[in-house]
Amino acid sequence: MVVKVLILVQDRIFTDALATWLDAESDVRVVAALHDRVQSPSVLSASQANVMLLDADLPDDSALRVCQECSARGGSPKVVMLSQSSEPWRIVRAMRSGAVGWVRKDESLERLRDVIYAVASGETCLPPGQTGDVLRLLLHGGDQDEADSGCALAALTPREREVLMCLTEGTGRRDMATHLQMSPNTVRTHLQNLMGKLGVHSALEAVALTRSQEGNRPLVGRPSQLW
Repeated sequence: MVVKVLILVQDRIFTDALATWLDAESDVRVVAALHDRVQSPSVLSASQANVMLLDADLPDDSALRVCQECSARGGSPKVVMLSQSSEPWRIVRAMRSGAVGWVRKDESLERLRDVIYAVASGETCLPPGQTGDVLRLLLHGGDQDEADSGCALAALTPREREVLMCLTEGTGRRDMATHLQMSPNTVRTHLQNLMGKLGVHSALEAVALTRSQEGNRPLVGRPSQLW
């Protein structure tokens, strides 16, 4: 699979260098490299990109609005934020707007390439060492009503609950497919469906929402196929 990438970064030199490097990868094709947020709506419609590398440091919350535009299009393309910093609260704001990845601009190109492949396959990628802090903010800093969250979890099908339980236990998607005896594509479908029902944009948010409810009621049954 060739991953089609759209770049929107305000630094022209950085953008051009990044586009040149990514185009040299056999499994990546840069479909557009933009420097101006105003260009993004028309390019989004025409590019059919799988992944968008978006400058989180754009002024006036422009990056969050672009994330929301992508989310309104059904989460396509998947948004990876590029930033000079990685404060957990900024990552949480981006995730709530629809981003599924965050990479510091000073990280290696190899790390960025790995993140691109991972999010194109449905994964969520955070800076190393940041997952715990981001989860804590998602758990305790949200404004969702607990009753509404519980109802959403209770509305999941048994199969969706099994997939969600695997997520909360840290099971990767390939192992999940093996344990639950389903294809990776079916796992992806269940993930997309359960995230839609829970009103979240990433698997990490789904885990945080589930853990916030664990002390209230047994919302998710343990999948027997795992044991």
